[in-house]
Amino acid sequence: NKTVNDIFRLACLWFRSTPIQPLRLEAVIIYGENTNRLKRTIPWRPSMPLATLSTWHELVRARNTKDLGSLLADEVVFYSPIVHTPQVGKTITLQYLNAAFQVFFNESFRYVRELTGPRDAALEFQVEIDGISVNGIDILKWNDEGKIVELKVLIRPLKAINLIHQKMAAMLHANQ
Repeated sequence: NKTVNDIFRLACLWFRSTPIQPLRLEAVIIYGENTNRLKRTIPWRPSMPLATLSTWHELVRARNTKDLGSLLADEVVFYSPIVHTPQVGKTITLQYLNAAFQVFFNESFRYVRELTGPRDAALEFQVEIDGISVNGIDILKWNDEGKIVELKVLIRPLKAINLIHQKMAAMLHANQ
């Protein structure tokens, strides 16, 4: 007599995920001793953190500023590494992010580390701009609807901050 373990053996169970693709759960079940395999993909609905981060990563990858507004809450607060006071509201935050997308997101830009919580994430990035290596962190915080309510950008070293200040000021003045 064959046991249940002989009839239904779970061959493997694994998770696949990338910052761009939602998480998928797949299982392979082997029936009995033969090699007939039933592979079934079980759809998984990402939680708000993964959906928000996936959308953010996709916008950055595609350098898509047109869809940024749909990701931001109306009351979003933007903390710039250059401007002393927090910038409050979707309109002003979009102006800063549109300029930042043009300044930061060249071919060398990449996120190198990601720390996530239930409603926030810290994304460490590296980019080279005008021969200067820029290292920074984007800190995002979102609400229950997955809309970003706070975005803070930290940058180092000082040489990079001075360069970013110059480029962002020029970009913001050009877009007014």
